Amino acid sequence: MSKFSGLGGRLHSGESSIDFIGKRRRWYALSGLLIIASIAALSLQGLHLGIEFKGGASYTVTKAGSSVAQADTALTAAGITGEAIVQKVGNDKIRIQTGSLTTEKSNDLQDSLASTFGISVDSIDTQIIGPSWGKEITRKALYGLIGFIAVVMLYLAMAFEPKMAIAAIVAVIHDVFITVGIYALVGFDVTPATVIGFLTILGYSLYDTVVVFDKVRENTRSITATSKMTYSQAANLAVNQTLVRSANTSIMALLPVGSILFVGAGLLGAGTLKDLSLALFIGLATGAYSSIFIATPLLAVMREREPAMKALAKRVNARGGVPVMASSATSISVVTGEKRGPRNQPKRKGRK
Repeated sequence: MSKFSGLGGRLHSGESSIDFIGKRRRWYALSGLLIIASIAALSLQGLHLGIEFKGGASYTVTKAGSSVAQADTALTAAGITGEAIVQKVGNDKIRIQTGSLTTEKSNDLQDSLASTFGISVDSIDTQIIGPSWGKEITRKALYGLIGFIAVVMLYLAMAFEPKMAIAAIVAVIHDVFITVGIYALVGFDVTPATVIGFLTILGYSLYDTVVVFDKVRENTRSITATSKMTYSQAANLAVNQTLVRSANTSIMALLPVGSILFVGAGLLGAGTLKDLSLALFIGLATGAYSSIFIATPLLAVMREREPAMKALAKRVNARGGVPVMASSATSISVVTGEKRGPRNQPKRKGRK
């Protein structure tokens, strides 16, 4: 722990530095591969929409010792040959989701479930969702997502600057796209809980990005006047200064979500938790990644194209580069990466 704290102190002071901005092509390539994989998963498998979005029927049977095999037997006996999803909820509940059924087919399935599980038809919790209602829910979810992005862009443009808003939204879209691709790959159902998870990870991703951008703004407030660093160097220093904080925050957020996903949904069989927990787990991880490796390098690229920043880069390069933070012992040059020791000043001759 002390070594990790010491590393954080060296990164914050500039004694040690990781070149995030200079190696941005590597991060872009990695993100590109993940996005291509997401496109492939969406194209080949697509998203498995829950009945809340596409319409259908849901039947919940409550009985101790019930099993998924019994539900499969009841579906076969009722002649339900289409796609059906059977989940065990807790220790005494079985939930069966099917597509849209006629009234006759729905009654047959209820009778079959009652006979197989040895319960009355009235004890089966039945929900019928029409396709029109599902379309309305889908439309409202899309409106909520678009409205969220618009409000966030407006806020970031006012609080920081338009280019920071663009970089942050690109990182958010990057996170959502990868999360959706993983959802398609694993075949989990997209439910209202999934939408809530998406909105949550959008907020977390933006939070992490805003923390880094606030430090970037602090480091570049009077950068053209001092001419000590280029914009990319100052932005890279900001990422290093907030790296330990981002890592600690992400780990602390991933631990409880991982417990919900792997323990709650995996070991305990709480199927209703996996939709939300998977979106949160993947989104939190990609959000931490994008704020460091995508958003800040993209911002640096956009700002370095400005005439003022180009002129600044020429002045800094003409001076041969200046260390980010020179200590009395040893520091690391931002430009060359060379360790520099203390300079020996020439002695002044005494006056006669």
